[in-house]
Amino acid sequence: MQKIIRIGTRDSQLALWQAKKVREKLTELGYESVLVPIKSTGDIILDKPLYELGITGIFTKNLDIAMLNGDIDIAVHSLKDVPTALPEGIVQAAVLKRGNYNDILVLKDTEEFFGQPGGIIATGSLRRKAMWLNRYPTHKVEDLRGNVNTRLQKLEDSETWNGAVFAAAGLERLGIRPQDSVDLSWMTSAPGQGTMMIAALEKDDYVLDACEQLNDYETKVCVGIEREFLRLLEGGCTAPIGALAYVDARTEEINFTGVLLKKDGSKKLTVKKTAKLGSHKFLAKDCADYIINRGGREIIMSDIEGESLVKSNVYSTKKLSEIQKKMLPNAIGIKDSDFIKIRFNRIPAKAMKNQHENVVITSQNGVEAILNSFTKDEIKFKNIFCVGRRTKKLIENRIGKVAHVSKNALKLAEYISKETKIKKVTYFCSNVRLDVLPTYLQAHDIVVNEVEAYKTMLSSEKIEDDVTGVLFFSPSGIESYLQENATDKTAFCIGETTALEARKHFKNVQVANMPDVESVLELVNNHYLEN
Repeated sequence: MQKIIRIGTRDSQLALWQAKKVREKLTELGYESVLVPIKSTGDIILDKPLYELGITGIFTKNLDIAMLNGDIDIAVHSLKDVPTALPEGIVQAAVLKRGNYNDILVLKDTEEFFGQPGGIIATGSLRRKAMWLNRYPTHKVEDLRGNVNTRLQKLEDSETWNGAVFAAAGLERLGIRPQDSVDLSWMTSAPGQGTMMIAALEKDDYVLDACEQLNDYETKVCVGIEREFLRLLEGGCTAPIGALAYVDARTEEINFTGVLLKKDGSKKLTVKKTAKLGSHKFLAKDCADYIINRGGREIIMSDIEGESLVKSNVYSTKKLSEIQKKMLPNAIGIKDSDFIKIRFNRIPAKAMKNQHENVVITSQNGVEAILNSFTKDEIKFKNIFCVGRRTKKLIENRIGKVAHVSKNALKLAEYISKETKIKKVTYFCSNVRLDVLPTYLQAHDIVVNEVEAYKTMLSSEKIEDDVTGVLFFSPSGIESYLQENATDKTAFCIGETTALEARKHFKNVQVANMPDVESVLELVNNHYLEN
């Protein structure tokens, strides 16, 4: 039977368009495929930290995880979003023929502001900001983030912006490029801009063979040079770097332009060089060396040193790893402490004598507490019901199959009462727990036998007055924080349950897009960049 290729994609409109385009091309070649939108990092690898896998990239991380977990076979990306170093085990399977690589300016009104001081444009790209300020030093550039539809709407709603910079390819693929947009031919595009890339597992020969047939050779060569130039300058997304290579059909020469700028646009280094197609092996290195030898490294280091002064301080109510702390720029100082401490109870053996037929576990701490008292062989639960995909993953790795998983306690209680004939459950919980699940089940004539598997202890600390934001990971963390601290901060919350509690006390509450620590840190980063 022919394998059905599972195509992973982000769930934005543009990402779905690109994934559908790949699916169409695979269908033309006779391959069956299906789209798998990936929304969160729920199915995370549990036995290895992300940094050990080499996973980076805000826009690609979730798909990388899903692929390494075996949930998808390929991932479709905008190549400019893909880190130059892929995670171990994942390879570039194909790049499709390049689309429009230009940047464009979507105008709010007219072009008259170009020659006037005080013009304001918006972009979330360091490269676009630096290149604009290099050309128009009297203008101001404000931050703009979100998917293309969100950014267009923000431009429409703004009363001060004269325009915003977009990648032409994204707007054109969705058929939403405004007629009055202006091509910025002087702005050197990002490495790989306008190109769709397919990633796959290195060991999956069937998928690699299928994707190879979608590969466009000239595009592969050109974007490869651009990305190698980026890698050699060690810019990543921390320095304003542009690179563009294209093949002149008449001469069969590769024309390359590379730029490096200071973040404020005050300095710019440019290199232009050509090489015959097939004799281009050292083109990227030669161009990167040219930039470095003319002060490129000094420009990058001066920007890094300029950011070393701490401008904002935040506090995490959960201890973070050094790798996680480094996700924040030097301008954001961060301290941390565990405001919640967990102590596993010794669950008496008699609690396991009458093996529980229907078991409810709502957290990973509950799983660990059970395993702290009993071995896997001693646990013979018939039906396990849990909250959260991470908890499900942990249970199935270390205890056994999960009968049903829900995203929160109320949804789980509703499922048990409405979709099953269960009349009694055993709930392994903490001494501090929300009442919603047992209250709902008992109201629907289901007996709840609660086993206190672990204790949640509040461990508050007084934080310094210069802290402007606090990271929260549970309602209990908020309760602990309030014992000694004020609510005149921004509360950055890992999910809606935590945010619901935070809104009772904090005026400014922000919620991460995904329920993981990295997304909370990304939320903090975006907040202070915008302010």
